[in-house]
Amino acid sequence: MKKIELLSPAGDLERLKVTLLYGADAVYVGGEKYGLRANATNFTLEQIKEGCQFAHNLGKKVYLTLNIVFHNEDMDGVEEYISSVVDCGIDAFIVSDPFIISYIKLHFPQVEVHLSTQDSTTNYKAVEYFKKEGVDRVVLAREVSLNEMKEIIDKTGIDIEVFIHGAMCTCYSGRCALSNYVTNRDANRGGCAQVCRFSFAVDGKKDFTFATKDNNLARYIGKLIDIHVTSLKVEGRMRSLYYLATVIGTYREIIDCYYSGKLTEDKLKVLEERLARVANREVSTHYLLKEADASDQYYTGRNEASNQDYLGQVISYDNESKLVKFYERNYFEVGDMVELFTPKGDRVSFMVDKLYDQDMNEVEVARHPDNIYYLSLDTDISIVTYSMIRLLSSRR
Repeated sequence: MKKIELLSPAGDLERLKVTLLYGADAVYVGGEKYGLRANATNFTLEQIKEGCQFAHNLGKKVYLTLNIVFHNEDMDGVEEYISSVVDCGIDAFIVSDPFIISYIKLHFPQVEVHLSTQDSTTNYKAVEYFKKEGVDRVVLAREVSLNEMKEIIDKTGIDIEVFIHGAMCTCYSGRCALSNYVTNRDANRGGCAQVCRFSFAVDGKKDFTFATKDNNLARYIGKLIDIHVTSLKVEGRMRSLYYLATVIGTYREIIDCYYSGKLTEDKLKVLEERLARVANREVSTHYLLKEADASDQYYTGRNEASNQDYLGQVISYDNESKLVKFYERNYFEVGDMVELFTPKGDRVSFMVDKLYDQDMNEVEVARHPDNIYYLSLDTDISIVTYSMIRLLSSRR
């Protein structure tokens, strides 16, 4: 049986490499044009080519977002751009415009077309229509329930992609005009200002928002596999390396454990806790099991404390000196209990007993983010580049 795909966001080339190394089967990226994350770093053509080569060497795939709402001026050069991206080795385009769909299918039939969630597809009749138009995969609207997903899959037989983790749109995906109205930034052309997260004054108090809680379907991955969803999609092209490594690595473990019959309740609780610690927003399953209601919204009393667990990104490990060389990301000190984890899923927990600055002076505290530090660790696990260190507990 073919395993379900784990699809990761990648806001730049480094994120692309990290998420693939941590277990994603494919990544979706944005180019410098026509995507809905204008504030992300995004990819030049040269970077798209390098990313595709890196992914293909691992037997994995790269998809490009081409899903803005196109106006007349956007059509200038889009055909040449599509051709250039195809030459870079892209595996699929994520699109919403009818002309773009037909153009790609006519001129580049070897490249898949995935219908973007921007089309807010919520029923099997619409999916059947897009299947007839040549669409290879439909990214369903986030507002579709588990039962509706199953009915769509059973009646259409097309590949279906579902969002499983990350931020939710307050309105149907891509149908919000608040950003345009309040900030003159077009959400449907890459400029969303996330007005739904603004704090508005009600009765003289600035405490009202109507943002949704984040999406988290970790507990229901098995059910999505059982109804034959094709791809599980994580949101977050602007998220940090640590966030992506943790989330993708955790979902990789959930998926693999489910297929092997090792996803126990105790195991799932540990993995859910890992997901909870990497983010600073509350989560919900939203529309998966029921109609979303007030319990899936914030409204007032939001508490989003910054996460400080991410301590360092590993540069190298010296087997002779038993020293880990790393870039510091957050404050920590000798005596803290930490965990080092690798892209292969290996983990080792230990107390920091020896800590050195970049000049190899022994120190008690690491307090300068982006500086190089060393710590002592005697372990047999294979520590490679892009391994990371996170806080478990401290003496503070």
